[in-house]
Amino acid sequence: MEYEIHDYDVIIIGGGLTGLRTALELSKKKLSIAIISKVHPLRSHSVAAQGGINAALGNAKGGENDNWKDHSFDTIKGSDYLADQDTVKVLCKNAPETVIELEHMGTVFSRMENNKIAQRPFGGAGFPRTCYAADRTGHNLLHTLFEQTTNRDISFYNEFYITSLLSENNGCIGCIGFNIADGSFHGFSSQAILIATGGYGRIFARSTNALINTGDGTALAYRAGVPLKDMEFIQFHPTTLYPSNILITEGARGEGGLLFNNRNERFMKEYASKAMELAPRDIVARAIQKEIDTGKGFEDEYVHLDLTHLGAEKINNRLPGIRQISIDFASVDPIKQPIPVQPGQHYSMGGIDSSIDCSTPMDGLYAAGEAACISVHGSNRLGGNSLLETIVFGKIAGITISKNIKKTKKSRKNLIKTALENEGNRVNKLISREKGEKMVSIQNDLKKIMFNHFGIFREEKKMKEGLKKIKNLQNRFNNVYIISKEKSFNFGLMHSLELNNMLLIAEAVGLGALNRKESRGSHFRTDYPNRNDTKYLAHTLAFYKNQKMELKQSPVTLGIFPVKERLY
Repeated sequence: MEYEIHDYDVIIIGGGLTGLRTALELSKKKLSIAIISKVHPLRSHSVAAQGGINAALGNAKGGENDNWKDHSFDTIKGSDYLADQDTVKVLCKNAPETVIELEHMGTVFSRMENNKIAQRPFGGAGFPRTCYAADRTGHNLLHTLFEQTTNRDISFYNEFYITSLLSENNGCIGCIGFNIADGSFHGFSSQAILIATGGYGRIFARSTNALINTGDGTALAYRAGVPLKDMEFIQFHPTTLYPSNILITEGARGEGGLLFNNRNERFMKEYASKAMELAPRDIVARAIQKEIDTGKGFEDEYVHLDLTHLGAEKINNRLPGIRQISIDFASVDPIKQPIPVQPGQHYSMGGIDSSIDCSTPMDGLYAAGEAACISVHGSNRLGGNSLLETIVFGKIAGITISKNIKKTKKSRKNLIKTALENEGNRVNKLISREKGEKMVSIQNDLKKIMFNHFGIFREEKKMKEGLKKIKNLQNRFNNVYIISKEKSFNFGLMHSLELNNMLLIAEAVGLGALNRKESRGSHFRTDYPNRNDTKYLAHTLAFYKNQKMELKQSPVTLGIFPVKERLY
């Protein structure tokens, strides 16, 4: 078997905003750094973020008195009080400095007439605090950070797929993977590893997520013995384009977009009479789905998001990407016609159990961004906080790693060589299988099961049925075979390995949802419609041992904001 062994001080798995920001921070130190990504960094899912990044700058009219405490309160209230308040404080206090730093790096934010950074209203926010670059904010941020890394001493391994972590004495010491381009296996030795691989939205049908969001990094940590936290909390974005489910940013409603059912009613008055279209995402998503389920949707599939009253100039200046997406993928021009939208999976609040400094229970292993659960979003993320999280905690991860790293040069070549041979044999066994079941049929079944049994509305009987079906899919995967036997660009192999991770993640989501017998944030149970703070004001921890999953609880960190009912 062909293989190479590489040695770095720090390895970052994932080339999106979190990974790039961590690498920039670490590059200030005399450390050898490698970023490993299964796509080129500019193809990371961070590029798809549209609406903006939150910061209490106080630039917008009506938002002059905004401050980090109000930002924190909105975030905690929006989380249905499951977010850890100390973590939220760090996020919100660092927000203004973060946005200004990004501007100085070269991010081209949209401007107001006085040339200050423009800010728009977003759901669940008491002030207009979402800074934006038209409706391509993630695109601008990702290009800015990638440009900053090009003149730093950072090694990139693009189009590499990591298959396992290496540990010794409960410490992470490296990882194993292969080069997608030629199939060669590579071992990476390191003093620290950051997982920054994004979410796992592709376990669901109807998702805004990129095809690469299959939970690889989350599954890597899980298999290595690191618990996952709050996996039951999946955010369904209210407005995805029908029928492709491409994201239609919350910024469209922030700019004044209105939702209508097939009776030409602004139905949000029945669900959130004060906040209306700018209620938190979980509330708007459930409202839209309920309208559709009760026969008030168009073709029983979607409702209308109407921007026509905003006028051509505002749409072309503030929402040019949304207009182009609507024209290209739905043959609808938002200047003239309403956009057909339906809820779709969008974000994963749960992930690798991580502390406020991005460390995990495994020495030497760190996690940040959507792959992690630092618990800054609780049971429901506010729009504009995800981009902020990637940058704030990407920087914090770099600071933490640089403080903790011990530049020992203990040789682990024999351990890595053995691991390389084991991984190579596992993959070759999968490739050499001559008959069985095709990966794509299992994958399609999984997506349907997750959306139908663990979607916007959940109920015990359906979830138990869903878990049985997931177990059946896991058994079917044991017989999966790959048509292509090529080493070079064998995407059938990569997608099969991704599916193996997806099946593991799906079970953790399902078990967490079944165990939480209450409704909180994005997790809504028709059989338990009320929030239960007595039993469930706690995080869910999922442990994977001996091929089995075990659930435990850990306390939520409370603070200056007392737990109250969320009223909309």
